Amino acid sequence: MGRNVVVSALQFACTDDVDTNVDTAERLVRDAHKQGANIVLIQELFEGYYFCQAQREDYIQRAKPYKDHPTILRMQELAKELGIVIPVSFFEEANNAHYNSIAIIDADGSDIGIYRKSHIPDGPGYQEKFYFNPGDTGFKVFQTKFAKIGVAICWDQWFPEAARAMALQGAEILFYPTAIGSEPQDQGLDSRDHWKRVMQGHAGANLVPLVASNRIGKEVIETEHGNSEITFYGNSFIAGPTGEIVAAADDKHEAVLVAQFDLDKIKSQRHCWGVFRDRRPELYKVLLTFDGTNPIV
Repeated sequence: MGRNVVVSALQFACTDDVDTNVDTAERLVRDAHKQGANIVLIQELFEGYYFCQAQREDYIQRAKPYKDHPTILRMQELAKELGIVIPVSFFEEANNAHYNSIAIIDADGSDIGIYRKSHIPDGPGYQEKFYFNPGDTGFKVFQTKFAKIGVAICWDQWFPEAARAMALQGAEILFYPTAIGSEPQDQGLDSRDHWKRVMQGHAGANLVPLVASNRIGKEVIETEHGNSEITFYGNSFIAGPTGEIVAAADDKHEAVLVAQFDLDKIKSQRHCWGVFRDRRPELYKVLLTFDGTNPIV
């Protein structure tokens, strides 16, 4: 018999009230559990609006320390009750540093560690460098009850190096909580298909399933230059180990996506395909440069 694992991606519109959003997340986690999910992914920074549309001092005050974080504690109780794994995205304060972080809660309710977002974007509507230090954890995998998982965050999903680093450490499934939508400076720019294809490529290149969770809804944030508006395009999805989409949401509706994978079967396929056998790490030193010439020391 194979080692079957059921994964889930949630999708919902956020308000700017923490309790309301955490209640919504719990309701959908319970729905996913009823559908058999073992590992449930909630979208990025789901406690409130995506505040990075603006550079505002008051939004920095939304950060909380990792230890005794109220939302993480609540999700620990929920994970233990349901016997499932829940990665929990949060805005972390660590002394004078701030991170876009995710805590991994195992099926017994234990907190088995955090990952801090490595790639921090900075563009119109997505001004994360104002709020977040670059993550210092490096890319990690987490041994949970059901699988060894790799978890990265939003902008990380555009970098094949991140996916490969997690796969090399033994990640059997990749998870990407996300907050992405329209571009305030260009309402005609729609990245949703590009966004999906990049991650489908990660799944196919590494022969692992991949789970992406994104929010929906229009969020308007007051900035120093007037209001900024993003319509988040959802399209949360689950991809199989050849990059095929096996479950997908639309751009407007709340969703609980569920898919089952036989990890032993996929492991055999991955080993037989030969992409990890035939790697040539000694030829990849150029990846340690910015310009293709000078290595980063």
